Amino acid sequence: MKRKRWGSLGILAAALLTAAISGHAQTGPAQTGRDQSSSPAPLRQGFETAWARQPEQRAAGLRRDAAAAGLRAAERWTPETAALDLSTRSDRWHRNDGAREYEAALSVPLWSPGERAKSQAAAQSQAQAVDALLGAAQWRLADEVREAYWTRQRARIEHEIAQQKLASAQGIARDVQRRVTAGDLARADAHQADSAVAVAQSAVAEAAVAEAQSAQAWAMLTGQDLREGPQEPLPAPMPLTAHPALRELQARVDLARRQQDLAGVQTRANPELSLGTTRERDARGERSAQSINVGLRIPLGRLSASDARLANASADLLEAQSQLDLETQRIDARIALARTRVELLTQARDSAQRRAALAGESRGFFDKAFRLGESDLPTRLRIDLEAFEAERQAARSRLEVGAAISQLRQALGLLPE
Repeated sequence: MKRKRWGSLGILAAALLTAAISGHAQTGPAQTGRDQSSSPAPLRQGFETAWARQPEQRAAGLRRDAAAAGLRAAERWTPETAALDLSTRSDRWHRNDGAREYEAALSVPLWSPGERAKSQAAAQSQAQAVDALLGAAQWRLADEVREAYWTRQRARIEHEIAQQKLASAQGIARDVQRRVTAGDLARADAHQADSAVAVAQSAVAEAAVAEAQSAQAWAMLTGQDLREGPQEPLPAPMPLTAHPALRELQARVDLARRQQDLAGVQTRANPELSLGTTRERDARGERSAQSINVGLRIPLGRLSASDARLANASADLLEAQSQLDLETQRIDARIALARTRVELLTQARDSAQRRAALAGESRGFFDKAFRLGESDLPTRLRIDLEAFEAERQAARSRLEVGAAISQLRQALGLLPE
């Protein structure tokens, strides 16, 4: 029997990558792409478990308690606690005529004009800043969780594709070996098929390492394994003022402004009101006289640290306002880019799906033609390779659309669902 040889190594490699396409038409990369879409339940659950492990979440209760304590302090009638002064006077160390004097006084600090209202406003801003700080921390963590999620998904689909390539290579190698045994192909063709199997096995090993690394990163971040789920919903337009990062910066601006106002009235020490009583006698045997004392202490001049405190508060306000303006522009541009990316990737996904459908139909036509002897083997292998690449691209396109929607939700400041 006359031996038939394949004309090129490229055709054989194409065959090794495309065998078993028909058997995987419903369970291959196209189905894998549907399985790899983003899932609200796993993503949301992963975020919640990751947030429970964060230092910000653990300290949130104490920060709220501190803010509430500051607000209670600003609502008191005095800026500081009252002080009790006790004193006595006697002549027993020099004349010992029996002169005695006892004095007790209560000193109460008073708020400076406008200080109490401005302290309350600053304390209220501080309490609001705590919630804004936690919201921004959640948003930043959501970015890490989403990145780990999609890295894990990409690694898994690449591993599955590599496994399918290996199965194809092994199937072609078995077919080539049978034809070599039958005398239709040369031994060199079998060696080339075995070499392609080894290459596919190496690719599977590399993909498995990448998948294991992504799985470990996800587990370290969330403390759980990743499971499948549907895609995150496409978000509706929302105002920038609701963005967690901007709310945090706006809270910083408000707090800096309130602290600047407070520093503007805290230029002098607080006045003090004193109320006391004095009991005294001039000599032994005389009756003791008692009197009531009322006093008011008014500091004069400015505090030495008031100018520095006011300057620091003004600098904090300017810095916070500048950061808010820059971050608003950056987030606005990020949202616009994310929306454009979703639109373009959606178009690419639709095109890839149409290409995969057409390639599948063409593969069926050429398979039938090959069986009838109306098409040669190189053409059949080329059509199979094109169909496999089209299905793989369609699967990846579906995955990238899900990732782009997730990035758009992140840009809008939305937490995982």
